[in-house]
Amino acid sequence: MKLVSYLKNGQDQLAIYHEGFLYDTDSLHPDLPSSMQFFLQYWEDLFPIAQKANEKIVQGSIGTEKASASTGVQLLAPVPFPASCRDGYAFRQHVASARRNRGVPMIPEFDQYPIFYFTNHHSVQGPGPVVCMPDHFHKLDFELEAAVVICKPGRNVPAENADEYIGGLMIMNDMSARTLQMEEMLLNLGPAKGKDFSTVIGPWLVTLDELAPFEVAPKPGHIGKSWNLTMKCMVNGKQVSEGNVSDMDWTFAEIIERCSYGVQLHPGDVIGSGTVGTGCFLELNGTGKLNDPNYQEQWLQAGDEVVLEIDGLGRLENTIVAEETDFSILAKKK
Repeated sequence: MKLVSYLKNGQDQLAIYHEGFLYDTDSLHPDLPSSMQFFLQYWEDLFPIAQKANEKIVQGSIGTEKASASTGVQLLAPVPFPASCRDGYAFRQHVASARRNRGVPMIPEFDQYPIFYFTNHHSVQGPGPVVCMPDHFHKLDFELEAAVVICKPGRNVPAENADEYIGGLMIMNDMSARTLQMEEMLLNLGPAKGKDFSTVIGPWLVTLDELAPFEVAPKPGHIGKSWNLTMKCMVNGKQVSEGNVSDMDWTFAEIIERCSYGVQLHPGDVIGSGTVGTGCFLELNGTGKLNDPNYQEQWLQAGDEVVLEIDGLGRLENTIVAEETDFSILAKKK
């Protein structure tokens, strides 16, 4: 089942997406809410009802007269108001390549425990324009990731049970302003301003039952579900990145175990995978310059069209837009 949030009469509206049509959940059953926020709060009661409605849609017993076309609709983030947003560091290839490109050895602690950082959940957005300040354009980057949303409360969740807390998967683009990120990380705190302006998720939330055919074993020595889903990024129609969700070394289950240690997880918490190998210009530029000193770096510019695709999860499309201002915090450094 694919769950979508879109703008309707100035408010977020939850719908089931199927073959180009949106079926408002509250029109399918009187017990189904109109918002993802409410749906996640009562997931265990409401998911079976929505699942039965989705089966009827797929079978054709609920026709398109109950739906509206998805074209021309303003899609929001599938979870428009996340309770929080964490981002992991699950792909060893990305970490190893980025460190090699900086001339430092692979950090052994990567293989000992998963880590994550908190980003600004109020800046989570869906498809459409990503508005950037002048300083963001100092090495503006995409990050090709997957993400999950928590669908029931939990504390000290063991990895063996953690997949039960996943409502579904989405595409995630952890937008990054690298110059801001690099200067603040010199002080061993952050990332903050290099990340907090936009995190993109969407275009819909795909529930785990629909992804069951793609399940594969996790990496040896790891616990939790993994999925064979090809990941790609295109910038202005040219493919720049490719990986697979199954390349995650740390599973979402293991990341959830770490996140929930001594802390209550809440329905609506979003957790990203971290960047797949080759999944950002920072890594690609570093590898390119390592192999060729004359390699021309590439960063995102105003007007660029950024498209992230993951098999089974859809196609997430954004346009980079420059805010009309010359205000710079980089220029205000002492």
